[in-house]
Amino acid sequence: MTSPTFNKDLQINLISLLEDHKAKNITVLDVSKITDITDLMIICTGNSNRHVKTLAHYIQSAAKAKGLTIYGIEGEKEGEWILIDLVDVIIHIMLSQEREFYNLEKLWSQP
Repeated sequence: MTSPTFNKDLQINLISLLEDHKAKNITVLDVSKITDITDLMIICTGNSNRHVKTLAHYIQSAAKAKGLTIYGIEGEKEGEWILIDLVDVIIHIMLSQEREFYNLEKLWSQP
């Protein structure tokens, strides 16, 4: 499923961008063997709704600068959980209470 525009360097750049802007608990899940909707999920936590929205803005800007198509964005208005779909990677930026409740790491862990 990996597209010609997605590579390991981009993954590293996205993670570095999140780290630089103070995202917490950044987790990368390789889900390529358990689903065909994406290869990777990057999950991180923001400190507030504003922080979650700002992190999402930086990710969108970086993706556009790399020439990637953003296939979908959900949750921008509320800023509690923003999902950015780049097809080969889906980025989840969440408030801590949302992250604890939905526990995506457990949901998407391999059996």
